[in-house]
Amino acid sequence: MLLIDDNEDFRFYLKDNLGVHFNITEAANGKEGWERALSAKPDMIVSDIMMPEMNGIELSKKLKKDPRTALIPLILLTARAEEEQQLEGFETGANDYITKPFNFEILLARIHNLLAGKKQRHKAEPPKVDISPAEAQVVSVDDKLIKEAIAIVEENMSNADFSVEQLSHLLYVSRVTLYKKMITLTGKTPIEFIRAIRLKRAARLLEKAKITVAEAAYEVGFNNPKYFTKYFKEEFGMLPSEYARQNREKPFP
Repeated sequence: MLLIDDNEDFRFYLKDNLGVHFNITEAANGKEGWERALSAKPDMIVSDIMMPEMNGIELSKKLKKDPRTALIPLILLTARAEEEQQLEGFETGANDYITKPFNFEILLARIHNLLAGKKQRHKAEPPKVDISPAEAQVVSVDDKLIKEAIAIVEENMSNADFSVEQLSHLLYVSRVTLYKKMITLTGKTPIEFIRAIRLKRAARLLEKAKITVAEAAYEVGFNNPKYFTKYFKEEFGMLPSEYARQNREKPFP
């Protein structure tokens, strides 16, 4: 386990208590924590948010974007209890969020739960929800929420300003609730969920219509074709122009 906190006394307290259960490595700030995460490859990371060099939110973004560290469970600790900061932590990909002061037994229980979940996923990766526009097949008990979310995103497909906040408002759920539901049901954050639907619609446009890459980007709500191309390649493994050449339907002779 990797513990990251600039407060030496608090770090010692965590190490002293968690060391009974886990092998511990330490870091005094986010930058050092990032380097330790790469070198030690821990099974779990517990990090404070307010730190010099690189804070916990920045560290979480970096960890979750890098394939070498993306799957390491991360718990963020903070003395601030505002919902907005909690939401910011969750939206970076953090797996849990605990407000100081806290009961050590609760921290330990959450660590064990995350590690158990990670082990279970290794045994059998659960199927994710198909979020293809207009064809989503949802088997979750929360299928109504996901179907409504897909329909809302499709209705706002060309609206580049459509946001997660608007989606949560139209679904009558809080942003925190929406985040947790999306991660559980689709494996994606709400931002990634919206983007994936846009990109799949763009792929269909490129397959079936005589449309340029830029036109496809604007049609599905991307103001910048450069960013559209970047995310399209991440989603489909190739540039949109290449995708169009390989998949565009040939007209009848």
